[in-house]
Amino acid sequence: MDNGFRDRVLEATRLTREGRLMEATALLQTVLHGKRATGGAPAAQPAGPIIDGVAEPVEPAARRARGYVPGGASGSLAGSVAGSARRDEPTHAPQDRPADSGNNAPHASEGGSGSPRVDGGAAGTPAGTLDETILPRVAGLLRGLADKAGLGRFHLPGGGLPGGSVEPPASLPDGAQFLAGTFTNAAGSRPYKLYVPSGYHGQPVPLVVMLHGCTQSADDFAAGTRMNAVAEERICLVAYPEQIPAANVSKCWNWFNPDDQRRDQGEPSLIAGITRHVMGAYCVDPRRVYVAGMSAGGAAAAVMAAVYPDLYAAVGVHSGVAHGAASDMKSAFAAMRHGAKRDVVANRRPEMGGQGSRIVPAIVFHGDRDSTVHPSNGDAVIAQAIRGGRLTEREREGVAPDGHAYTVTLHTDGRGDTVLEHWLVRGAGHAWSGGSKAGSFTDPRGPDASREMLRFFLQHRGQGVTAGS
Repeated sequence: MDNGFRDRVLEATRLTREGRLMEATALLQTVLHGKRATGGAPAAQPAGPIIDGVAEPVEPAARRARGYVPGGASGSLAGSVAGSARRDEPTHAPQDRPADSGNNAPHASEGGSGSPRVDGGAAGTPAGTLDETILPRVAGLLRGLADKAGLGRFHLPGGGLPGGSVEPPASLPDGAQFLAGTFTNAAGSRPYKLYVPSGYHGQPVPLVVMLHGCTQSADDFAAGTRMNAVAEERICLVAYPEQIPAANVSKCWNWFNPDDQRRDQGEPSLIAGITRHVMGAYCVDPRRVYVAGMSAGGAAAAVMAAVYPDLYAAVGVHSGVAHGAASDMKSAFAAMRHGAKRDVVANRRPEMGGQGSRIVPAIVFHGDRDSTVHPSNGDAVIAQAIRGGRLTEREREGVAPDGHAYTVTLHTDGRGDTVLEHWLVRGAGHAWSGGSKAGSFTDPRGPDASREMLRFFLQHRGQGVTAGS
């Protein structure tokens, strides 16, 4: 082991613990690029700004289409974690990554199965508070580098948001499984995790597809949202597709890329493919299939609801943006900072011709102090879902136990059924409301978004598209 490498990781750890995040970030860039800092000059930054919700894709769409195949056939599913502690990363074979593509973005260095990933993207963050954006990224880099340097597991004080205590990951209930798999199609490959509750014995059950935010993994998102615990109570399957650094250096879903906003193309085809594969492998009720996500994952969930309204019965968008709110990096930043343009969002229609009049039921969560994705984006998701439909609107107020106040706006149809819910959480930032400190980007003081989303989902049934459709 290079002593210089080890010393720089230790120094970056010290700087981070002291709150000197910019200095730690600059030092980490020298580690990732394999260079030593000289004369106190700042290290080279990755090309393009990176914030939670959008990052420069590593490869153009044509290159991404060649795929990421970490060994194993299309739709493979292997390995179970039953009644044991959570593993840090999904179990799958090591992958070959493409070259740097000339954008100076550092690529991860991976060892064997289950080894930590080291993802670039902490530096150059122009938006959001340090707590919400830079700190989790620096911590994520240090976890991987500390392990590589033989320094053991790295932990900061606090969990999802700084300032609290770290909660250990929960073990699985007896009989439950958390499986790792890979799905491959013409657009490429993506790993995913699948939670199978202990109460599943082959009977028809709902399926929830959960899309993580930037820098997160399937395991991190599962731990932070605690969706598995809620699904255990309600006996639902939960799938967690995972973005790869080869497609986006900060592991964001490419929601702003036109090639990833269309049915049966790019990332939507991969997410829908994972959904259908799970439906084919398990006894899933095709009328109770749902999709939800956070930040970049929330934006991707909005895309999935718009282009697959026949597959998903309802959608949950947490701190995300509406489908079509951006078509490139510039418009993505604009939408996130200031909100989506109403005319752009209003002109987007579902891609299934006969589905254009159907309102896809949606539940939206957003913090009113979110400085990463402007809260007005939640309004845009609701407005897009209504699409001129005649709904009645009413509000109610509440306060989470020992936590944030919130306003819920309910939109009901002519039969009195609630088809849209918009939760605005007072005082909350860019974090999963009511989440666990065991994961990143969570705020335990908010109302429980996972529980409310699943409650809302199970009130709605779709049209029952089968796995082969």
